[in-house]
Amino acid sequence: MPSFDEVLKEAGEFGRFQKRVFFLLSQTGITFSSLFASVVFLGRAPGNFWCRIPGAAELNERCGWTLEEERNFTVLPLGNESGSGECERLDVAWDTSAGCSSPLARYGNHSTGRLPLAPCRDNWVYEQPHASIVSEYDLVCDNAWMLDLSQAILNLGFLAGAFILGYAADRYGRILIYLLSCLGVGICGIIVAFSPNFTVFSIFRFLQGMFGKGTWMTCYVIVTEIVGSDQRMVGIVIQIFFTLGIIILPGIAYLIPTWQGIQLAISLPNFLFLLYYWVVPESPRWLLTRKKGEKALKIMRNIAKHNGKFLSPHYSEITISNEEVSNPSCLDLVRTPQMRRNTLILMYAWFTSALIYQGLVMRLGIIGGNLYLDFFISGAVELPAALLIIVTIDRIGRRLPFAMGNIVASIACLITAFLPEDIPWLKTTVATLGRLSITIAFEIVYLVNSELYPTTLRNFGVSLCSSLCDLGGIIAPFLLFRLAAIWLELPLIIFSILAAVCGLLVLLLPETKGISLPETVEDVEQL
Repeated sequence: MPSFDEVLKEAGEFGRFQKRVFFLLSQTGITFSSLFASVVFLGRAPGNFWCRIPGAAELNERCGWTLEEERNFTVLPLGNESGSGECERLDVAWDTSAGCSSPLARYGNHSTGRLPLAPCRDNWVYEQPHASIVSEYDLVCDNAWMLDLSQAILNLGFLAGAFILGYAADRYGRILIYLLSCLGVGICGIIVAFSPNFTVFSIFRFLQGMFGKGTWMTCYVIVTEIVGSDQRMVGIVIQIFFTLGIIILPGIAYLIPTWQGIQLAISLPNFLFLLYYWVVPESPRWLLTRKKGEKALKIMRNIAKHNGKFLSPHYSEITISNEEVSNPSCLDLVRTPQMRRNTLILMYAWFTSALIYQGLVMRLGIIGGNLYLDFFISGAVELPAALLIIVTIDRIGRRLPFAMGNIVASIACLITAFLPEDIPWLKTTVATLGRLSITIAFEIVYLVNSELYPTTLRNFGVSLCSSLCDLGGIIAPFLLFRLAAIWLELPLIIFSILAAVCGLLVLLLPETKGISLPETVEDVEQL
C-alpha cells in the first residue's frame, strides 16, 4: 500500500487542482484581515460633537437654528474658561424671554466661565451621527474605553474560535467547519451592522470574531495539507492575501461614509465562500486519519485527473498512520518531549509576534496625518515581507529567517526608542524596518506551526498555539498606551526584549525544510 505522500507525488503536488483551491481559499485572507483591522474605521473619530443642554432641542425647533448655530449659542460659551463642551454642559435654565439670538443673556457674556456645570450623560450631538460606532453608541468621554473593549471582545472571539473551531475541524472535518464558519461570519456581521445598542453589538462582534478565526485557520490548514512538502511555501503566499485585505480596507472605508456600510462590505463576501462546497474537497489527509481511506482515494483520483495525471488502478488503500483514531486533546501537545518543547516555544512566538505587530501598527497611527493614506502605507510595508520569505525559505530553511526576523525587530525597536525626536523621518524609517521584520516572523510562525504537528493534531495544535496571538492582541493596546503614558518609548523597550528572547528560542525548533508533513506523534519526535 502506498503512503499518502507517494500518492500525492503521483497525482501532482501543486498542479492545476491545488492552484485553484489555493486561490479560492486565499480570498478568506482578505475578509479576515478586514475584520481584524476594521475597528480603525468602524471606530474612527466622529468629528465635532458636543453635549446638548436640556431644552435645546425644543428651542432649536422654535428658533429654526442650524446645528452650528445651536452650538454657537449653547456650547461655545464654555470654550472661554470652562472647557470644550464635549463632556460637560452648562447647568442653567434657558432665558426664553431674551429671544433666540442670546438665550444665556441673563448671565452676561463675561460671566459664562463661572456658570455651574454638569457632566454629560447621554445627550450628545454629532456632526456625523452615523460615521462610526463612536457616534452611534456614544463611546465618548467617560465611555471612550468601550471602544477599546470592542476590539478586545473581537480578540476574545478569535481566542474562542481557536479552541472551539480548531478542535471541531480536527474532529468533524476541515471543509465542514470552514463553511459553517463562513456562514457564521456573514450572519453575525449583518446583525452587528444593525445592532440597536452596544450590548448586542458586542455579543455578535464576539461571535463574528469566533467564526472569523474558524475561516482563517481552517482554510490555512486545508491549503497546507493538499500540497507536497516542497510546495508548502503556499502557506506564506496566502499571507499576501491577508496583506491585500489590509491595503483594500482603507479604500472601502473612504468610499463608504457610514460604519454600517463598511461592516456590511467586509461581512457579506463571506456568503460567497459557501459556493466552495461544490469545488473544494475535504482534506484527504484528514480523511485518512479518520479511517476513511476510500473517500480519500476518490479525492486523490479527482486531483490527479484535474492535474492531467493518472493514479494506478491497483491502488485500493492509502497508508498514513498506524495510530488509532482519537479525538485531539491538549495533553497530546505536551505529552512527549519534542511536542512539549515545540508547543511552548510556538505559543511564546505567537504571543510575541502579535503583541509587537499590533503595538507597532498602533504606534505609527499615533503620529496622526491622513488616516486612509497612513493605513494604506502601513499595509503596503508588509508585502516585501512575504516576498523575502519566498526567496529565502527554500534556500536556507525556516529556522534562520524566523530567528532573524525577531532579532532585527528587537534591534530596530531598541534603536527607535533612543533616536532623538528632531529626526522623525529616521525614527519612522527604523520603526518601519521593525514592522517589516516582525511581519516576517509573524508569517513564518504560521508555516512552521503547521509543519511541526502531526495530521491528527495539526488543526487543533495550530489553533491552540495561535490562541496566544489573540491574547497578545488583547494586551497590546493596554500595554502600549499605559506604558507610553510613563515614557513614550517604554513600549519599544519591552517589544525589544520580547523579540530578542523569541529569536533565541526559535533556534531550538527543528528545521522542517523539505521534510514531509509528520503524520504521527512519533514522526514529530524523530524530526
